[in-house]
Amino acid sequence: MPHRAGISVLASLAIAFGVFLSGFVIREPAPYELYMAALIGLWAIMGLRLSRHIAPLIALYITFNIGGMFSILTMPNVKGTPMYIAVSLFLAISAMFFAAVIEADWRRLNLIFKAYVVAAIITALLGILGYFGLIPGAAAFTRYDRAMGAFQDPNVFGPYLVLPSIYLMYGLLDGKLSTAPIKALGLVVLTIGVFLSFSRAAWGLFAFSMLALIFCMLIKRRTGSFRLKIVIMSMIGVVALVAAVVVALQIPQVSSLFETRAKLVQSYDGAHLGRFARHAIGFGWALDHPLGIGPLEFGLALGEDTHNIWLKALMDYGWMGFISYVTLIIWTLTLGVKYMFRDRPWQPFLMMAMVLIIGHTMIGNVIDTDHWRHFYLLMGIAWGCIALEKRWQTRLRAERSAA
Repeated sequence: MPHRAGISVLASLAIAFGVFLSGFVIREPAPYELYMAALIGLWAIMGLRLSRHIAPLIALYITFNIGGMFSILTMPNVKGTPMYIAVSLFLAISAMFFAAVIEADWRRLNLIFKAYVVAAIITALLGILGYFGLIPGAAAFTRYDRAMGAFQDPNVFGPYLVLPSIYLMYGLLDGKLSTAPIKALGLVVLTIGVFLSFSRAAWGLFAFSMLALIFCMLIKRRTGSFRLKIVIMSMIGVVALVAAVVVALQIPQVSSLFETRAKLVQSYDGAHLGRFARHAIGFGWALDHPLGIGPLEFGLALGEDTHNIWLKALMDYGWMGFISYVTLIIWTLTLGVKYMFRDRPWQPFLMMAMVLIIGHTMIGNVIDTDHWRHFYLLMGIAWGCIALEKRWQTRLRAERSAA
């Protein structure tokens, strides 16, 4: 028995280390891909169990990628697109893996979230220090005068930091007072990282997620004292955030870029063949190309990528991929929101994952989230918790029948 317990702990630590590596994607393939491919392969050999409860996730992600394979057939020159679809398939498998291992033991969620927080704080610090030129090789952690940490793009770096931010906020609102200073410091670092990414999608995701978290907690915990605590701490947080932004705006390089990035519509959004014009063109193309036009071809044809996950699905994965993706998102949102307030040990983790999935679905209208590793992790967390809930219900029905 102790031997099996030791193996379980090592297995959970191996998963947590994989999550930790997700914060460092300077080059591709990143250590995350190499490590997770080996870990998933080893787990499969040792007996990875995929239950019927996560069958929708498996079937729809596989169909989505089959759509991408059909899309390649429309291309006269496939170039490097098979590798693109291979990465898509790998990330889909990673979501299935996370769902399966979480269903097997919900306690792994605690390690997964803690590993994510550590990775996020480190990569955020790299972005912050790099932005202000306080470390050697600072340019490696910035792009276009924006912090990007150990990522390739500020627009991925910023959203990556949001889940650990609301995890720390949750801990501040519902955790022990003795750990509050450490959580508050971590939250400050992540908030600055999100701000210095100068990603409008990240800013919007951060604001939405914080408000949604507080709203969900107010629904879940209806005692007067808890609501008063949330109101007071939220007010303190808002004042501190405003003060931090005001201080940051006193720095010329920050204020100048903030003034530009804070505009709701940028010049490249509404211009001729700008982002919104390209969206209209792309949706028109989708009517003439039911199999898609091939992965990455949209950007080559119009000079910029889709910057819209729905259009991305249509162009790179065809109607088959698009319908599969939309179905998966609706299925996930329906079950996740239905289960996220039930009194279960994993409820806080599901609630936070669902808040972020809803947020990512919203920002998907203006940004392409297709190969965002942390989004596939979110989907794995959500479906792992959905599977846990279904098992819980099955056990309750069996107990009622036996009574």
